[in-house]
Amino acid sequence: MSSLPIAFSAPLALIALALLPALWLILRVTPPRPRRIDFPPLKIMRDLVAKREMPAHTPWWLLALRMAVATLAILAVAGPVWNPVRDAAVLRGPMLLVIDNGFGAATDWTERLAIAENRVAAAARDGRAVALVGLAEAPAEIALSEPRAALERLRAFSLQPHAPDRGAHLQRLEAFWRAQPQAETVWIADGLGLGGDDDFLARLRQEGSAGRLSIHTSPADQLALTAAENLAGALTVKVLRPTLNAAASGQVRALDLKGLPLGDAPFVFGAAELQTTARLTLPIEVRNAVSRLEIVGERSAGAVALLDDRAKRRRVGIVSGATADTAQPLLSPTYYVSRALSPFAEIREPRPGSTDPIGELLAQNLSVLVLADIGALDRDTADKVNAFIERGGVLLRFAGARLAAASDELTPVRLRRGGRTLGGGLSWETPRKLAPFSRESPFFGTQISDDIRVSRQILAEPEADLARKTWAALEDGTPVVTGERRGDGMLAMMHVTADTTWSNLPLSGLFVEMLRKIVALSGTNAAEPQAGDARVETLSPTRVLDGLGAFRSPPVTAQPVPRSFTGRATLAHPPGIYGPSDGTMAVNTLAPADSLAALDLAALGAPLLPVDQPVAKDIRPQLLVLALVLLVADTLATLWLGGRLNLARLRRAAPVAILVALAFGMLAAPQPLLAQPAPVPAAPPDQRPPIPRELFAAGAVTRLAYVITGDKAVDDMSKAGLAGLNIVLGARTALEPGEAVGVDAARDELAFFPILYWPVVAGRPIPSAETLRKLEAYMKGGGLVIFDTRDAMSARPGGGVTPEGDQLRRMLQTLDIPELEPIPRDHVLTKTFYILDGFVGRYDTGTTWVEILPPAGEDGRRPARAGDSVSPIVITSNDLAAAWAVGRRGEAVVPMSGSDPRQREMALRAGVNLVMYALTGNYKADQVHVPALLERLGQ
Repeated sequence: MSSLPIAFSAPLALIALALLPALWLILRVTPPRPRRIDFPPLKIMRDLVAKREMPAHTPWWLLALRMAVATLAILAVAGPVWNPVRDAAVLRGPMLLVIDNGFGAATDWTERLAIAENRVAAAARDGRAVALVGLAEAPAEIALSEPRAALERLRAFSLQPHAPDRGAHLQRLEAFWRAQPQAETVWIADGLGLGGDDDFLARLRQEGSAGRLSIHTSPADQLALTAAENLAGALTVKVLRPTLNAAASGQVRALDLKGLPLGDAPFVFGAAELQTTARLTLPIEVRNAVSRLEIVGERSAGAVALLDDRAKRRRVGIVSGATADTAQPLLSPTYYVSRALSPFAEIREPRPGSTDPIGELLAQNLSVLVLADIGALDRDTADKVNAFIERGGVLLRFAGARLAAASDELTPVRLRRGGRTLGGGLSWETPRKLAPFSRESPFFGTQISDDIRVSRQILAEPEADLARKTWAALEDGTPVVTGERRGDGMLAMMHVTADTTWSNLPLSGLFVEMLRKIVALSGTNAAEPQAGDARVETLSPTRVLDGLGAFRSPPVTAQPVPRSFTGRATLAHPPGIYGPSDGTMAVNTLAPADSLAALDLAALGAPLLPVDQPVAKDIRPQLLVLALVLLVADTLATLWLGGRLNLARLRRAAPVAILVALAFGMLAAPQPLLAQPAPVPAAPPDQRPPIPRELFAAGAVTRLAYVITGDKAVDDMSKAGLAGLNIVLGARTALEPGEAVGVDAARDELAFFPILYWPVVAGRPIPSAETLRKLEAYMKGGGLVIFDTRDAMSARPGGGVTPEGDQLRRMLQTLDIPELEPIPRDHVLTKTFYILDGFVGRYDTGTTWVEILPPAGEDGRRPARAGDSVSPIVITSNDLAAAWAVGRRGEAVVPMSGSDPRQREMALRAGVNLVMYALTGNYKADQVHVPALLERLGQ
């Protein structure tokens, strides 16, 4: 084998180089150069005397030029290739090119394609047929084709986001090897194995022993992610590597649905470890927003772990009917439920001694409400729970003595009431086992332990759709778990107690899995199976990953997956997000139990060739172009030696040629049909008026503004109120506001004022449409308008609308304002500077309205960044300005209506919060402030 970096596809053509000496002798002789003879007649006869002349010799440099042209032509005909592929053995049979095009080849996919093209090009030069097999593609018949067609197919190969299924192709490969026993097999391997490749490697070992196998590979140093879990304190993910030579440390990044980073976490492998864990410690709201984890610097679908709704930690409230003397840890009905739910849910329990424990928990935006042996509920509480279910919540009830004796409608099936003879609490001499779960059950596919026994249960009344509502049953068919969908939510019931009184189910791992699946139902709109319908719910892909880990549209080969799918990705089920936005499911490249391993390719007995070797290049075009250039040079030299190339004559003719070319160009260029050049339009003058100087002065200092209503008493109170608020702002904050300004909304510019206080006066004219549009633009531009109707004392619950309220309603009916809601207790306005429970003014009975926040997430909590924009409008009826107003000596102007001696102070604090909210936005909603807020609250 030659060590030169060049090879020839037609080496026999090089024999023509032996003819170069003969060509040298032929080219040495050239006719003599013609002589120039003057024309005068007397001189003609003398110069016509015959003379014997000897042939002249060609100049050596022209001879060398012609020999170079001949040499280049011969080399080009021989098919030269620079950096040819070096095979361990020269085979003349067809070539089978086997490529690992799964996620493991992502790190050097371009180099792998280049080496594959080199091998196909080498086969084309040898006149060999080629067959291609992509091990991450669907198995198909292996057929030989011309190298050109194989090259076109190779260039259409794409990197797949799943692992190659080598065993699935073995039968087709066996058939090809039997039909083509002399075929050369070239395997471009990624070096990774996930198990199940033993038969494939054993068969390749036979090809390697026969000298018909060569392998191109690179070091197995890929990293991968799997088994992401949203635990109680952090989001964890398992990081895998195939060998100890791979990277020993790195970073895992968490991203949301929009691809925005939410946090990073480092990982470090031990000296002898092939897997480690990255732990992202983030607030629960941020963790629930994570939809993607990826290894920084790794571009591979295997280095991405997708999270779906199942990975979100729901907020679960647990209420027990047990009394205080029995609510001890191991005796409490909530103990086993709390322990089972804590790994994947945030547990909330009511305060001890609460008079309304269910209402208290429902006010905390729960996703799931668990009632452990709660009997009859009062009408108000039942209505609250019903509304909770209708909005998408999940109610899970556990049986017990109280429920067996009570009666309400918050059960999925009708229960048998009364004594034991009627089945109210049915006991058996022999405990019963659980029957296998039906296909329509949410628990289908969950393994049932054989040692679970149920000794007592509450029976369900027979009804037509009892089978449809039964999620789990005993061996005799009596229901143990029932459920049905109501509205957007779900109602489920376990017909046994939450402790070990009636069964040992709470002591089993099945109890944890059943609770996990019930909690996962919150926030999803899965279709409820109909009676007798054994079809499995499937989810179609919406976004899938490509081989490099980027999102793309699903390919035509992608198929829906059952909701119970837990395996690794395949060609039919590529990694990605499946299902609707309100009930997504993630399919990942690797299954939670997978691990990476490096294949022992050296044991196959075949030469191991690198993937990153220099690319072979056909240099025939370069040689032919160089020969053509030299041939042109030879022609010019011949003309010059023959006297036909006169440089002086060319020099004289050059200007004429240039003028002719220019004239021709001018005649050929199209001319516009214009009598005269078109005038260039002048720029229009700036018609905008100059900015008045007083506006510059107004923008230099932060000022609060109030709207002049025309009512002197109201306007004086507004001015005094803002003046009092300015004093408090200057004394307690870093803000040094200027003097408050009264503005005419129809005439004055509003953009310089962050807050506009607008007292509503009944009977005043409604602002014009132009003024309202101006006010609308002010709010959309970031301004905050506080409408104060000052009618909290005159408004009555259930009464008619006050004149001030009617005035405001008519004013706002044409404004484009957002939907409003009473200010929630967790709104950022309640904590921008002071931590407040409400917003009071002169009166403390009115309601404060702000822009509605985004709805609570599936875990029952609002997003951490809910309402990124400041609410443009605040409506109150508590007469804020009167509570803020001070006289010339700083004394209060009007008394407060409430009995709280700190009411004026709380009103001033509310004003400070409003100003801070308008100036700083909602940054206090960021989770970084949570520890400080909790510390100030004493929690």
